[in-house]
Amino acid sequence: MKTALITGATSGIGRATARFLAKNKFRLIICGRREDRLAELQDEFSALTDVHTLNFDVRKKKDVAKAIASIPADFMNIDVLINNAGNAHGLDPIENGDEEDWDAMIDINIKGLLYVSKEIIPGMVERRSGHIINIGSIAGKEVYTNGNVYCATKHAVDALNIGMRMDLNQYGIRVGAINPGMVDTEFSEVRFKGDTERAAQVYKGLDPLLAEDIADIIHFVVTRPYHVNIADLTVLPTAQASATIVNKKL
Repeated sequence: MKTALITGATSGIGRATARFLAKNKFRLIICGRREDRLAELQDEFSALTDVHTLNFDVRKKKDVAKAIASIPADFMNIDVLINNAGNAHGLDPIENGDEEDWDAMIDINIKGLLYVSKEIIPGMVERRSGHIINIGSIAGKEVYTNGNVYCATKHAVDALNIGMRMDLNQYGIRVGAINPGMVDTEFSEVRFKGDTERAAQVYKGLDPLLAEDIADIIHFVVTRPYHVNIADLTVLPTAQASATIVNKKL
């Protein structure tokens, strides 16, 4: 049985991926900030597979290290790391940007990914085996108006994905990124700071991707024969041609 560690597992793509992998008999380490949701997911998934939960914020380096060091021995050999935790805050032009929003995106999307990876990679190197999936975005491939800092952080994820793959190649570790376009999750609600009406407008008039679509793809990627590494995959809803071209039927 393979063991997968998923960050940001209490909502959206992370939760859907955890659910998909649990049904397919992966042993799970699910990580998140919301302890109540972690408890609910542990109850749900325990009927399907072995589950361990870690409650921490990826922005806090010492908490990341402490949490991962606490993983029980029978979960410690992590086969798959899914760096899913990420966020978007605000949609302002650069001159009006909120510095707290900037810090949140940089700390979670870039530094958080690095903090978690730094704790997991040594074990993979020692075993000369492992698979890292970095959840990027179409925003890591294109820049769009008012996307400035969010796009910059996802471009950083794109670069880190390539750099990781190069550096870890000598150890036989697979590294790849999944870059979704428009996915109907809590993403827009977080970006617009709880404005559910504005968030709903983002997906109005089209069939967006669902978290379950990305979870299905992640499962496909991590179950390929070991000599196959899907290095970089961009996934869009049919209605979306680019970050800014969307065919809405309003």
